Amino acid sequence: MTALRARLPDGRWHFQHGPIDLVLAAFGAEAVIAVAYERAWRRFATVLDELVAELPALRGEVAGATNLTGAVARRMVAACLPYRDVFVTPMAAVAGAVAEEILGALVGGGGVTKAYVNNGGDIAVHLGAGESFRIGLVADVDRATRHGHRVAVDGTFELSHALPVRGVATSGWRGRSWSLGIADSVTVLA
Repeated sequence: MTALRARLPDGRWHFQHGPIDLVLAAFGAEAVIAVAYERAWRRFATVLDELVAELPALRGEVAGATNLTGAVARRMVAACLPYRDVFVTPMAAVAGAVAEEILGALVGGGGVTKAYVNNGGDIAVHLGAGESFRIGLVADVDRATRHGHRVAVDGTFELSHALPVRGVATSGWRGRSWSLGIADSVTVLA
């Protein structure tokens, strides 16, 4: 299995490797953005192998996963560690940690005015001064995943540089999260 990438018709990129499926976009000067996408791609190509190498520890209790070496694995543990008193594994934070890692590679060279990496509803956001994103919410995952059709959003909100929010996570009873069927969709801003 090898990592794949494709440029989408609207200019965004789609990176896919095993279960990791990202859509990313960056804005700024064209030459800077081209280099930024290549940097993100090089980092992305190594992420799955790093996670697989530490998968047994990542599937165990978070309290026992303290000797991990990969940057994404360590980020996963850090996100879950405050909840170590209840059973949780670092895998609870895998999508957001991967999105954040790739966003870091995307904007790490400077010059990117705004960017996002969406990993299945876990979105890491970069906003330079004066920048913003309008984000649309769709509660019905089945309606949202019909390929080739534009779907109406159920609501929108705006993230601006002035707000501290740099992460958005959405899930519901039809997603991968365990919600006990009590919500069609829940979005958390962090």
